[in-house]
Amino acid sequence: MNSRVVLERFPAGGPRGSWPAEDFARARRMEGQRAEVVMDLASDAFLVIVREPVTGESAVTDLPEIAAAA
Repeated sequence: MNSRVVLERFPAGGPRGSWPAEDFARARRMEGQRAEVVMDLASDAFLVIVREPVTGESAVTDLPEIAAAA
């Protein structure tokens, strides 16, 4: 099971031809993070997340709002 950290949220109704979530995720990947974009249907938003393996008590808590989106 993976934990997820939401780095940023972007509304789904952005300007035509604009991909701000993808641009943000690409910039994070260039910094060495394993960022990816998922859709949160409940809030109609794109989320840029980083998945982290659960390793004991220091792990990041699973975020319920993106569980269905991932």
